[in-house]
Amino acid sequence: MKVKLRNPDRVVEVDGPLAVSDLLGRLDIVPEAVLVIRSGTLLLRGESLSDEDEVEVRPVLSGGT
Repeated sequence: MKVKLRNPDRVVEVDGPLAVSDLLGRLDIVPEAVLVIRSGTLLLRGESLSDEDEVEVRPVLSGGT
């Protein structure tokens, strides 16, 4: 599957199928620090990803005054 990562922007290929949590583990990413999005839909950690999927992994940002 094609995985678009942010900060820094890059694209990596990961073999599927696997769960979102497994994808993050392979990429050594803390699950609580990111959002995983497929076709504009936020995915949960247990959801399955196929080899044909394209997903984006975005860091969680918070802020305010």
